[in-house]
Amino acid sequence: MFDSAPDPDLPAAATARPQLRALQQSPEFARALMACGQTPLMLDSTLVLQRRLPGGLRLAMVNRADLGNPAPLMAALRGQGLGRTPLILSPEAPAPHLARLGAVPLATPAHAALWDLTGDPDQRRAALHQKWRNRLKHGEAQTLRLTRQNLPHDVRHWLFQADAQQQTMRGYRSWPIGLTLAFARENKGQAKLFQAFEGKDPAAAILILTHGSTATYHIAHTTRRGKQLSAHTLLLWEAASWLASKGICRLDLGLINTEDAPGLARFKLGTGARLHRLGGTWGLWPPLGRLLRPLARLDRRLMAG
Repeated sequence: MFDSAPDPDLPAAATARPQLRALQQSPEFARALMACGQTPLMLDSTLVLQRRLPGGLRLAMVNRADLGNPAPLMAALRGQGLGRTPLILSPEAPAPHLARLGAVPLATPAHAALWDLTGDPDQRRAALHQKWRNRLKHGEAQTLRLTRQNLPHDVRHWLFQADAQQQTMRGYRSWPIGLTLAFARENKGQAKLFQAFEGKDPAAAILILTHGSTATYHIAHTTRRGKQLSAHTLLLWEAASWLASKGICRLDLGLINTEDAPGLARFKLGTGARLHRLGGTWGLWPPLGRLLRPLARLDRRLMAG
């Protein structure tokens, strides 16, 4: 359904890796960070970020990683001279066993919506919630023109401007524009911009980042007119169908917040996406592990699956 576009298909390497991992643990994300002057480490197949705190104290952070067995990562950190460095750990899945290391819970687990794209189109359509399917039919009945292209290197693109206003209105923060552009620049063909137009006027846009056999719903915006035309629903469906045709197995629709953004939560889950419980956030300072272990166990139940 997309207009013919000159952008290349996904690189062969993007569809050749079967491992499903979060964007924050991907080599593509690491390349973008390095292009922005940061120095992430890849230890035991785990991406570790580093920060310098006031006073020169170093902090290491691990986000959306598989920490089912943290021992190899801890050994790799010691091998890099980071064995006494404070850690912020945010596992991909519940990891209450981190309490045995002396890790202390800092934030209870959030949930993400993960959309399985491995079935055929009829199966995915049948899995849609009824209201979502009705909105899709409504969007399909409009005269919207859909386009697909690689993300232009343009900080003034209307999607960035609309997203900045949306962040201010809703009180949240996303990636800096420079990091998003660095991802597109360092990972050719893996930052895909999908847009819906009514005539020449933009109605909706979605920026999706691909990494291995997984993709992440990164930025999206719908105009007031686009909402009337169900443009976002149609665009997301067509984008997901295109991704599936290119061998992408899963689309990460991001965090679900039923309290502050119930409408967006319903929209994401209306695709038939699975509600995935993350592992929360833990703080660990290895030299104090034994001392903090009893305290860590107090909140262990809150961090379990």
